[in-house]
Amino acid sequence: MAGRPVVMLVDLVADLFVSGVPKRISREAPVLILSYEGERLAPGGGANAVANVAALGGRPLLAGVVGDDAYGSGLLAELAARGIEVGGVVVRPGYRTPTKVRILGGARHAIKQQIVRYDIEQKLTLTAAERARLSAHLAACAPAGARVAILSDYGYGTVEPALLPAVRGALVRTAEDGRGGEESGRGAGSGDGEPAGGGMVVGDSRYRLDAFRGLDGATPNEEEAEALIGGRLDEVGSLEAGGQTLRARLGARFLLITRGSRGMSLFRSGEAVHLPVSGTDQVADVTGAGDTVIGTFALALAAGADPLEAALISNYAGGVVVMKMGTATLTPAELARAIRSDPRPLEELRWARS
Repeated sequence: MAGRPVVMLVDLVADLFVSGVPKRISREAPVLILSYEGERLAPGGGANAVANVAALGGRPLLAGVVGDDAYGSGLLAELAARGIEVGGVVVRPGYRTPTKVRILGGARHAIKQQIVRYDIEQKLTLTAAERARLSAHLAACAPAGARVAILSDYGYGTVEPALLPAVRGALVRTAEDGRGGEESGRGAGSGDGEPAGGGMVVGDSRYRLDAFRGLDGATPNEEEAEALIGGRLDEVGSLEAGGQTLRARLGARFLLITRGSRGMSLFRSGEAVHLPVSGTDQVADVTGAGDTVIGTFALALAAGADPLEAALISNYAGGVVVMKMGTATLTPAELARAIRSDPRPLEELRWARS
């Protein structure tokens, strides 16, 4: 996966973690008073997916929007410090960068626990000039040779369905894309043909995934999938029927539903595969785990994995980051160590295909 380019049109969010040590109970109200220790800003939302691709050695080709506020400039600085090119980010004057502020408390040398969170939110509507700038940047990404793109829509306005053709236009067509996944073991799923324009676009949307018709793949969580289907996905039968219905409605070649402690389920034409959770279901923090999954999944596809291989690898990645506090990424070494600790799923896949 090292060096593989991935086109990324995302809602950029700043995650701010403010930590303190318990001091006393306030006399003004029955609330805890913390003595401030410090704070750190991390990439959140779609920016966390970008950070995960970079942490695994990929090359994010980023397009997005931030405000000209302190959180926007801090987020750009944090991304740049991770080696991510931010020239494709539009800075809108007067816009408040979406920021999720988490207040953490605990003993000085203990793990801090989240006490409360407040969100600074301002949705935007792209102007014609901003839309043109994003489209121009996406077009300029084409020479990089990316085969896979990510759309990460958190509902803040940057990721518009109308930009899907520009995203697809940034991808290259390769000979492998048209072979069909089961025939070649690479690129596409279950014999489905190459989409118009080549490459693969994988999307995730908090509120309107069905507005992005024409995606090659999608990675909703169970709650998002249930909202779109209009029913529960508790039992295997309803899960499989609902997953295939949603995949068909989206016109997608594959659908990966993340299910928290119950693992994840991959749906392709005529096939459903249910993967148990990787590692332990006793997690430390699920913040941003979905961003890790879509980033790892897309990067694995870019490296030549088919959707099932990519799902297995992203399942390992998700199992690693939920054991970390806060918005987190993982390294290639951590991913390799997780696979070595439980190689059975990949070994079974190789055996089934031999």
